[in-house]
Amino acid sequence: MTQTNGEINTAAAKTGEEDRQMSIWEHVNELRKRLFRAVIGLVLTTTISFSIASKLLEMLAVPIGGLDKLQSIEITENMGVYMKVSLLSGFIFALPYILYQLLAFIMPGLKPGEKRWVIMAIPLATLLFVTGVAFSYFIMLPATIPFLTNFLGISTTPRLSNYFNFMTNLMFWIGVAFEAPLVVFVLAKLRLVSAKALLKQWRIAIVVIAVMAALITPTVDPVNMGLLMLPLFLIYLLSAILAWLARRNEENGI
Repeated sequence: MTQTNGEINTAAAKTGEEDRQMSIWEHVNELRKRLFRAVIGLVLTTTISFSIASKLLEMLAVPIGGLDKLQSIEITENMGVYMKVSLLSGFIFALPYILYQLLAFIMPGLKPGEKRWVIMAIPLATLLFVTGVAFSYFIMLPATIPFLTNFLGISTTPRLSNYFNFMTNLMFWIGVAFEAPLVVFVLAKLRLVSAKALLKQWRIAIVVIAVMAALITPTVDPVNMGLLMLPLFLIYLLSAILAWLARRNEENGI
């Protein structure tokens, strides 16, 4: 028996569908492997961070005046704080490897020139995150902690867990906020944003930055908000520059 054209086309369509499904499952499996490796890397760096967690706790307690200025109430409070600080430290150490695993997942589908930008993005993303953490520790916290602990002239003795939750959350989210230029660069490469559009919407950006500063900072006083709004706005301008660099060849007609 001979197959009709319709039957041949149907069979080809089914084969193509099966190949496409296999390709999707291959991608899912590859993503699973990359995420598993990233988690393993985080576990290893967090384990290593246990050995330096005591030093990190002492360093993070400097803005409040030292660990002796804090009090612990719950039985598991000390251990919980120790684990959380170790996890944040482990995340910072593992960040380059985590980024590599995530970006390596998309690299096979990129052009050679795009792969070069992806490789450059790994140290840049790490540098931006660490810069955000350093900014929060060396600039924001020395101004924020005294304001909070002596508000209304009443001296405060914070709980250990409350203080370190506040410290690690603030440092983490400011580090994430400092990743904005890299995110904008990627979006510009994907032709989703442009430098011209970013600069044209600078008024809206200031409002969004003010809202972000209010959410990230523990207080809404103008001093602490201003300390965060200024670098965030400078980051916005840097994002516009990176967006221009990402699409400068298109704008020059190359």
